[in-house]
Amino acid sequence: MLEAAGLDRAESGDDSVVPFAIESLDSRGRVVRLGAALDVILSRHDYPAPVARLLGEAVALTALVGSSLKFEGRFTLQAQTDGPVSLLVADLDAPDGLRAYARFDRDRLMQGIEAGKTRPEDLLGKGFLAMTVDQGDRMDRYQGIVELNGASLEEVAHRYFAQSEQIPTQVRLAVAQFSKRGEGRAHWRAGGVLLQYLPPAAGQQLLPDLPGDGDFANEATADKIFAEDDRWTEAKAHLATVADDELVDPGISPERLLFRLYHERGVRVFPPQDIVDRCTCSAEKVEAMLLSFGAEERAGMVVEGEIEVTCDFCSTVYRFNPNQFATD
Repeated sequence: MLEAAGLDRAESGDDSVVPFAIESLDSRGRVVRLGAALDVILSRHDYPAPVARLLGEAVALTALVGSSLKFEGRFTLQAQTDGPVSLLVADLDAPDGLRAYARFDRDRLMQGIEAGKTRPEDLLGKGFLAMTVDQGDRMDRYQGIVELNGASLEEVAHRYFAQSEQIPTQVRLAVAQFSKRGEGRAHWRAGGVLLQYLPPAAGQQLLPDLPGDGDFANEATADKIFAEDDRWTEAKAHLATVADDELVDPGISPERLLFRLYHERGVRVFPPQDIVDRCTCSAEKVEAMLLSFGAEERAGMVVEGEIEVTCDFCSTVYRFNPNQFATD
């Protein structure tokens, strides 16, 4: 069945991103499916379920966008808000290392749970979301910022691509817990689809390699050009039929999902990109960070004769003897 999608390999499984193209609809995109990698990221901090679900969406969105990097670099998604979840950070260290963490006010969160206000827009409130591409010391960073004003991450992503890149984009995200027979707890899973309309028209690139590479002058121009385009309308309509459980179901591979949606239009899938849970922290990096502080500041960090630093992402604890910094 999947030969029609150009698939001559085994179907991809969890912790992968599958690029695809629908040439007849001038649309391209990626599907992400996260299993064990996401479960480790969320479980190591024991987040309350609403926070874990929201951070899971941020991780899936980061994988979808960051996996487009064609070089060694880092894509970072960061949301700062006035809501119960005040900070979300997720980054993909190209080509495959994913990490994330969230900061939240437990009292406000519990009040929201009691009031039944646990939707992403309830947890985020107002603030901003920034997407940053860091290509290393020799290249300029690119950053796009969009306002958070009581919208879900899906809605914010749509606005980001419209404002920052002027590329018609649809995003679907889903996070859920699955229980395995014989295991004591449920495991977190996530899935997502990023679909973009990229016709090879004059003045527009076929597929931007990086955020910010769109060529339209402004959001209004993009909306005007594509508002009544039948191909984009059809591509979005098919994607709108996807249910959350299809996005996270381990029994439905990304290839099968794409075949169901677009086989009549000739969807073509490409080899998957693996995703792993990997933090970039190290004792050397933490030591360098401590050296950036003055002696008086480091002295204030000493507890019971040592300086202890815990990585926000992976919870690794680093301990240092304050005397090793005494020579600066």
